[in-house]
Amino acid sequence: MAGLGDIVQKAFYLGVGLASYAGERAGSTLSQLRTQAQKLADEMVERGEMTAEEARKFVDDMVIKAQQQPPAGTATKEGPAEPRRIEILDEEEPSTPETKKADHLRDQVQALQEELRRLQRE
Repeated sequence: MAGLGDIVQKAFYLGVGLASYAGERAGSTLSQLRTQAQKLADEMVERGEMTAEEARKFVDDMVIKAQQQPPAGTATKEGPAEPRRIEILDEEEPSTPETKKADHLRDQVQALQEELRRLQRE
């Protein structure tokens, strides 16, 4: 039974290590964001587009917003992590070479999708 305790201990250390690594990555990403925002704000101050006080507030707001946003690729309460599909309707567009080419490409994509579904069923 000593093997089970060893596995539990290793799993615990793995979890602590992963949490530590994630914290380090988040801290470095946040510091990079702060540096880039500060450079942008400094350039805008030099051009006279904003005051030093506005620049400081801008940088602070950017960092606060970055801390509040969930990591990319994670699902939120609003819905799934993948982008929602948008259907573009072009009922009244005149037929041009570009639209004909787009229609041809759309047909090819649809045919490939059907072929993929057929192969997945086999």
